[in-house]
Amino acid sequence: MTTMENKIHTTILLVVYTVAATVHVAAELQRFEHLPTKADGSFDILVIGDWGRRGLYNQSNVAFQMGKIGEKMDVDFILSTGDNFYDDGLIDVEDSLFDESFTQIYTATSLQKQWYSVLGNHDYRGNVLAQLSPVLSQKDSKWLCLRSFIVDSGIVELFFVDTTPFQDKYFNQTKHTYDWRGVLPREEYLSNVLKEVDTALKESSATWKVVIGHHTIFSAGHHGNTQELVDQLLPILEANHVDLYINGHDHCLQHISSKNSQLQFLTSGGRSKAWKGDVNQWDPNEMKFYYDGQGFMTLRVTLNEIGVAFFDVFGEIIHSWRTLKYTHMDS
Repeated sequence: MTTMENKIHTTILLVVYTVAATVHVAAELQRFEHLPTKADGSFDILVIGDWGRRGLYNQSNVAFQMGKIGEKMDVDFILSTGDNFYDDGLIDVEDSLFDESFTQIYTATSLQKQWYSVLGNHDYRGNVLAQLSPVLSQKDSKWLCLRSFIVDSGIVELFFVDTTPFQDKYFNQTKHTYDWRGVLPREEYLSNVLKEVDTALKESSATWKVVIGHHTIFSAGHHGNTQELVDQLLPILEANHVDLYINGHDHCLQHISSKNSQLQFLTSGGRSKAWKGDVNQWDPNEMKFYYDGQGFMTLRVTLNEIGVAFFDVFGEIIHSWRTLKYTHMDS
């Protein structure tokens, strides 16, 4: 499939999804095919989260380093773990925040690849349907944001999960207003998401399974663990032998390993405003890395190996890790 065909395919599916978003029905997760362009079938991916601040809090500086690293890696696409626009999402599809926090910031040639984004809790404070609208993809063709969906890339499948509706506190407090269109009734929505993710993971034949959500499952950062995800989503990930869970929400860079499975918990939420010194104690046997500053993450995926690297605002590698699929040797 050519690049243009990929974009047409993506746009058509986005239109279908946006229409379905306003009507609560159970259905299979939307699936997007992103075929490899490298001869060995490998993928190089940038991962960011918690970023849209009109370039402030080092957003522009990190974007510059992303562009440099993206060029060196010949990056295939970019993942966003949510909280795409601060503080309260987008007002509508004409909101200048989209252009001033996205299009005007990520200008490097290497970043003009497809972006796959999920919603964060700050995005739910605005007009959710605006972020899901195909109008934004017409404004900037690299933009794609959905609730829960799949990107199938052959050796790796990426499962994006809408985690904000899982948190009870957003429904119980009155400090902020959230846009729950397409989510209510909540119990039915969450049940469908969990069933769809479980089914899709079971049916996957990919060598690597990676799940992306905004909220932490485990974290030593400010927000800590998300108990609703520990109780409801984690058992599904473990039962289906997921390799990585990638999130934002905590404004840090972090790597926690699991004692119970091969599952690794990776936080890439330090894209702009970071929380210096806001860290809690954690079992050193599980905590592989924690950085309370700004930066981003990269993934390199091959048939037999997956590698992770965290970069700071200066473009320096501050943590790296890799695992071999069939020997389960980590380094």
